[in-house]
Parts: sequence; C-alpha cells; structure tokens
Amino acid sequence: MKISSQNFSAFMTRIAMAHLVLLLLLAWAPRSHGAEQPALSAEEIQKFGERMYREGILPSGEPMKAFVSGDVPVLGSSFTCISCHLRSGLGSVEGQVITPPTNGRILYEPREPFIKGYVHVPSFHNYAVDLPPRPAYTDESLAELISGGIDPTGRSVVKVMPIYDLEGRDMAILIAYLKTLSAEQAPGVTEAEIKFATVIVEGTDPVAVESMLVPLEFGVSRKNSLATASTTNDRVARMGYNMLGPDLLQKKFSLARWILKGPSSTWRAQLDAYYQAEPVFALLGGISEGDWEPVHRFCEENRIPNLLPIVDYPVISDHDWYTLYFSRGVRQEGESAARYLHGMYDLFAGRAIVQVSRDSRKGQALADGFREAWAETKHPAAVDIILKEGEQFSPERLQQIIAEQKPAVLIVWDDASAMAAFAGLSAIADRPGVVLASGTYVGKALWTVPEPLRDLLFFTYPYRLPQDDVRFDLAVRKVLLGKPADPYDTKLIKQSYIANELLGDALMEMRGEYFRDFFFDVIGMMPDEYFPLYERVGFGPGQRYASKGCFIVQLGKGEKPLLERRSEWVTR
Repeated sequence: MKISSQNFSAFMTRIAMAHLVLLLLLAWAPRSHGAEQPALSAEEIQKFGERMYREGILPSGEPMKAFVSGDVPVLGSSFTCISCHLRSGLGSVEGQVITPPTNGRILYEPREPFIKGYVHVPSFHNYAVDLPPRPAYTDESLAELISGGIDPTGRSVVKVMPIYDLEGRDMAILIAYLKTLSAEQAPGVTEAEIKFATVIVEGTDPVAVESMLVPLEFGVSRKNSLATASTTNDRVARMGYNMLGPDLLQKKFSLARWILKGPSSTWRAQLDAYYQAEPVFALLGGISEGDWEPVHRFCEENRIPNLLPIVDYPVISDHDWYTLYFSRGVRQEGESAARYLHGMYDLFAGRAIVQVSRDSRKGQALADGFREAWAETKHPAAVDIILKEGEQFSPERLQQIIAEQKPAVLIVWDDASAMAAFAGLSAIADRPGVVLASGTYVGKALWTVPEPLRDLLFFTYPYRLPQDDVRFDLAVRKVLLGKPADPYDTKLIKQSYIANELLGDALMEMRGEYFRDFFFDVIGMMPDEYFPLYERVGFGPGQRYASKGCFIVQLGKGEKPLLERRSEWVTR
C-alpha cells in the first residue's frame, strides 16, 4: 500500500503521541503526600495541555508560574503561549518581528534558512531567512527551552520569551499537547484540492443569493483556471509559482452549496449530513435573512472556519473563534449612536434621551445595542418606548412624546413607515436638538427625506459614503465579467468580494500549512485593508468582527443629494 508523505507524517504524529501518552500513564505520574496521582487519559492530557497553552492554567487549576527577562516573576496566565505563537502554534509575523512555530511537527525537525521546494518563492523565502538555523528538538531539549530559556544550539531566549516553572507531569502534558498542534491535515484538503462550501437558507431573496454567490464562484473559477493554465503555459507557471508556491498553485478549489430548509431547529441535522457526506476545509460567505446561530454553533463544535457570512444578526461572543463576521450586525448602529451622543452629553443640560423602538427583531437589536453601550458611559438611562406590532409611529405620537418627555435627543429605531411622522417636526418649537434614526432600517427612504427636514434628521450609516465608494465599483464589474449589474445587489456583491479577497490573501500567507486555526491566525495578522463598502476591514488577534464602526450622517441639499458626514468613523 502506498502512503503519501502527508499521511505518513500524520501516522508518525499519532505514534509519537501514543508513545508520550504511555510515558505519562506509566512513568510520569508523581506522588503527592504518599498517594499516587490518578493516571490521565489521552483526552484529559489534551484538555489540560490546551488550557496550559491557551490560558496559562495548570491541571491543578493554579496559574502557571513564569519569569520574563530571566528573573522577573509573572503569572503564566498573563503571558500565555497562545499570545505569541497563536492558536495554531504556527507562529506569528508582525512587521519584522517573527515568532517561530511551537508545534511538535516543526519543532522536532531541524530548521534551515530556507523551506525545501520553496527556495525561490518570495513569501516563503522572506519568512525562512529571518529564523536562525537549529537542530531538531527532543523532549529533553524542549523542556529545557520551556523551563530554562535555552534552545538546542545553546542560545538563550530569555530576552524574547518567558520561561515557565514546569516539571514532571505538567511539563510532559504541555509537550504532549504541542505534539498535537497543527499535526494532521485539516479535512477538505488533499494534494489536488481544497474543498469549501457556502450555506444558503432556503427562502432568502434569490437576488441576494446570486449576488453573494457571484464573487465566490468567480474566485473559484479564476483559481482553477490558473492551476490548469500553469500546466501548459510556462509564463503562467512562473508567475503562479512566485505568488503561490508550487503546492497552492496546483491545487484546485471546489464550492458546494449547502441549502438549509425548514425551521432552524432542523438545521443542525442538515449541516451534519452535508459535512459527513463531504467534509470541507471552511465555509465561505453564506446568507440568511434571519437566524445564523445554528450554523455558528455547528462551526464552533466542529472547529470549521466560516468566513464572513452575510447576516444581520451575528452571534455576539467574546470567546467563540470559528466565525468571522463583517460587523456586529444592526446592533452596531445602536452602539455607535451611544458613543456619538456620549461625546456631546454636556450639551444636553440634563434633559432626557428618549429611545423609541419597533418591537421587531431589527428594532430591538438596535435598541439593545444602544442600551448596552450607553450603560457603559454611566450616564442616566434613556427613556425606552416600544412600538408594539401594528402600532403606528404617527405625527401625533411624535408630538405626544416630545410634549411629555421634552427630550434633548429622540432616537427612533423603526422602518421607513416612521418617516412620515417627522413631516411636521420643523414646526414643533421645543423639538429635540438631535433626532436620530437607522439608515439601514429606513432603507431607500433615507434618500427621500424632504429638504426642510434634512437639517433636523440624523442617521446611523455603517458603510463608507457612496460617493467615496464609487472607486471600488471596478470590483463589481470585475466579478460580473461584463454582465450588467442591474439584476444584482451591488452591496452584497461587494461583501462577498471581500470574503473572496481575504480567502486568497490568507491562503498565500499560510505557507502550505492548511490548518483551520492557522487560517484565522493568518487573517488576524493582516493589516487593516481598504476594501469596498466599509471604511476599514481588519481583524486583530482574536477579533471576530471586520468592521467596527459607523458614521452619523445627514442627507445633503439639492435634487441629487449626497450623504454628509456629521461624525468621524465611530468605533468600539
């Protein structure tokens, strides 16, 4: 039976892991107060090692003890391995500072100032030459590095790396965990192909679905054409080799459509069935006009990356890892409104802020975002008024609220039907100084505000201003391949274009290391990008939301008005 080098490496990793587990079970269990500690299973070793690596917490539950600069005591929970070597263990690159990989597969091989087979690929070469050569680590020399700060060449690393007070079983657990980091190739990746899928919720507007798919399918087709052309055209082969390296160049991509039907409570079973039938490396994009949480949870539990789904209601989490969103959704407009008003709070002279919100998912997401961000400012809470289903926000209701509350600020989170209520606003003598609504919730009605009201109404707007974004229209024309843009939603095309570009950039920077955690590690190391639609797109390490801000705008004067900024890019 022929075994590929990739499968052989994975096989040897499992053998090494099994050997180390055996050592832990039989020889490394120390005695405590005369009683032998219970043996650990492979699952427990993995769990404890992961916690040591990611959180700096020992199996006992105590923080690891560490030292920086050789002798300054610190808690290991403040100087974790993951903070420099990242979740995948494949190291980080920040400007000219390179942190080397710390996963066993690479540590236990000699390091040369080049990567075999990639000597003339600039991205690979520039990475390798900045790391000093060294012999392969052993368990003993790796323990010496971790606890003593000395590498196999005898060099001290205490100036750049903490050392940890570990020995015995705790040291063995950490080393065992490092041997599992980025050890086996991710599902969905073969020598010839990388498989992706995109999730589409049945019932989503067909125009929206096609607009989401066009850039993704364009990217897959372009990559596959490059792979094919490189086999017959020497110039294309050289160009592709320099950009991608020989491995990524020859790989083709596939994009499956996973269509979810019926109530969201059934989606998990459908996702499991799709994945069991054909595992994929990652989910690209995806679209839903409502829920996304079942897809998010599926990705978390299976450790499958989901890159930039188009959803209004992303899962808000400070610790989940496997889905990167464009933003925090519509609630981000509410959060930005709170931060904008905080900056002018002294002008309100103690008068109330009133928040009127439609009892809908979008209205309450906006209201929740404002309420939570406003609470962080420690100012008095806003007066909340909720419009029940079927209740109209009428001119009379507007006048009643102003007469009763005399607010300095009136926030109205409602759809376009609320715009008619503002018709008589200019005639109200004690009207609020700021009347604020959601530009995305009112939709196209934003562009029909009567001229007498344009100085009175402010809107949240979570995108780059349209007149500034026209320079990115080339991206839309590029992926449409000469087809007219009218049948598509250009905003969704631009969003999906961003996902396609980030995918290509990340894969080129992964140096042939196709591991799911490394995929998002690499994206987290990228500088902010200037893509269509958003003012800035970027993920710092551990960040899950690409665009973190919003403008406050008004509609300008004239028959063909432009949006005019009334704030800088308000961010979290």
